[in-house]
Amino acid sequence: MAEAIPGLGDDQDQYSCSICLELLNDPVTIPCGHSYCSSCINECWTTPDHKKTYKCPQCRHAFNSKPPLNKNTILAEIMEKLRLRTKLLMSEAAQSLAGPGDIACDFCAGEVFKAVKSCLECRASYCEIHVHPHYNVPALKKHKLVKATVMPICSKHDKLLEVYCRTDQVCVCMHCLMDDHKGHDTVPSTIERDEKQMKLTATQTKVKQTIHAKEKDLQKMKMDITSHSDSAKEAVKNCTRVFTEFAKFIEKRGKEVIEKIKAQEKADLDQGAKLQEKLEGEITELKKREGVLETLLETDDNIHFLQNYESVSSSSGSNGFPSRSFKPCCSYTDVSKLACELKERLETVFNQEINETFKKDIHTDESLAVDLPGSACWKGILSEAEPDDKCGSSTLTCNIKIGDKVCVKPSVKTPKYLWGSVNHKSIGSVINVQGETVTVDFPEQEGWIGEVSEMELVVNADLGNGFKVGNRVSIRSSLKEPKHGWGSVTRNSIGVIKKIQGESLAVDFPEQTEWTGVLSEVQLVSSDVSEPVSLSPGARVRVKPTISTPAQGWGRVTKPSIGVVVALDGTKVTVNFPEQSNWTGIVSEMEAVP
Repeated sequence: MAEAIPGLGDDQDQYSCSICLELLNDPVTIPCGHSYCSSCINECWTTPDHKKTYKCPQCRHAFNSKPPLNKNTILAEIMEKLRLRTKLLMSEAAQSLAGPGDIACDFCAGEVFKAVKSCLECRASYCEIHVHPHYNVPALKKHKLVKATVMPICSKHDKLLEVYCRTDQVCVCMHCLMDDHKGHDTVPSTIERDEKQMKLTATQTKVKQTIHAKEKDLQKMKMDITSHSDSAKEAVKNCTRVFTEFAKFIEKRGKEVIEKIKAQEKADLDQGAKLQEKLEGEITELKKREGVLETLLETDDNIHFLQNYESVSSSSGSNGFPSRSFKPCCSYTDVSKLACELKERLETVFNQEINETFKKDIHTDESLAVDLPGSACWKGILSEAEPDDKCGSSTLTCNIKIGDKVCVKPSVKTPKYLWGSVNHKSIGSVINVQGETVTVDFPEQEGWIGEVSEMELVVNADLGNGFKVGNRVSIRSSLKEPKHGWGSVTRNSIGVIKKIQGESLAVDFPEQTEWTGVLSEVQLVSSDVSEPVSLSPGARVRVKPTISTPAQGWGRVTKPSIGVVVALDGTKVTVNFPEQSNWTGIVSEMEAVP
């Protein structure tokens, strides 16, 4: 029989000669319409049986005289193209020789090609050429082909591994069920793969969310670095303008200050570049982990998936990378202000000495310099200004101290050090006050820097008052994006506070346990909204109909399943169902059954 032609499939028979069973060579067509190799049909009709009559080998149509053999030009061209295609495929196959670490074809003799498919029925692997009988032969078409892999064989019984033992958490064969694993909790590998794939998909989602958050941090860091660099350049410009107005010895000092600013800028930018490089490295690492998860999730081999699940799942967490932000060592605006003050003091000294030299009366200097939110070192005269007593004796003191709740004044269009992630509605806690500069921790941005004159106190700010462990809370409807991301939580989720530490808290939601957020991001839920059931060991329960997927997964439990509570641990509950013992869920996911 002719060797299978790669890629030709079931169409190979119609291009084969029915006498030699090879591809048609110099095809000719007889009057009944059938085609043969020219040499094959001539040889067939020269045998003793065909001396008087000439019959078609296929339809047995008889001819009284030897019919003319007409060359089939179109069929000859098709045969030529097929031969060229076959040579090309053979050449490509020859380039895919099995190397170290590759899975070799079990049917290749001599040069062994790399296998492309494995048959779970034959327990063998095939290259591109030898796999084609599984596409053409009816009996072999029923076999299950998967991507080339090492056959998962039981070392004890030499049988295919196709069952997963949950008791021992290993893959076993059917004979193992009657031997070492008799009476164990076992399921088909496909079912176990589906359950673990759901968990691994959730892990992949978390990794993607972490990547998204890191990329946002990276974008914000780039903006902060650019803004900081612009501020440094502006500081250099201002200082240059100020010091060039003085004598040569002042100009020398000015250049020294400028060099210090540039050196500090370089140090800050170097620090920012290192932080940026670390953040990019973390994103790259997370993307590599995502690629490993993607590869495992797309594999067709259930055994390979289950055998690698634990190592991939345990190493794919996304909580090992700290949050990073760019925080420069100093503010260049302070340097500009000091230069302005130095200039004013020197001008006063110069004026006094000149007046004393010429023995003239000293007139009161009516000029003044003021730092406004929109303009540093603004110049004017005393008659043009008046004190602002709205916040006491000065807008720069305003009684703001560490721990106060503040927000940006509605009258401030753009803060001196820009908005960042903060807006007019943001309310934060003061963590540092130094002169005219204030540092505030907002839910949207930690370590935000502004001017005291830009801020106002917030009275009765609800940033944690009344919250305590055990309270039922939900995400504020006005919040666009929580500081640490949504995770599996939604706006409609209702959870229980598990821990409060400063402005941070941990909440157990039905969709996600130990969700981390900020006090200002959540709101208390009244007791008349979906009050959690009161459970105790021995109570008969089931999963609420409104729960689409429990936080810990369904396992073998279904919505109609009814079980008995065996243990309670905070917000977690352990239930014995007829379908599955020691099933774990969240108390808020369950309802009591009479």
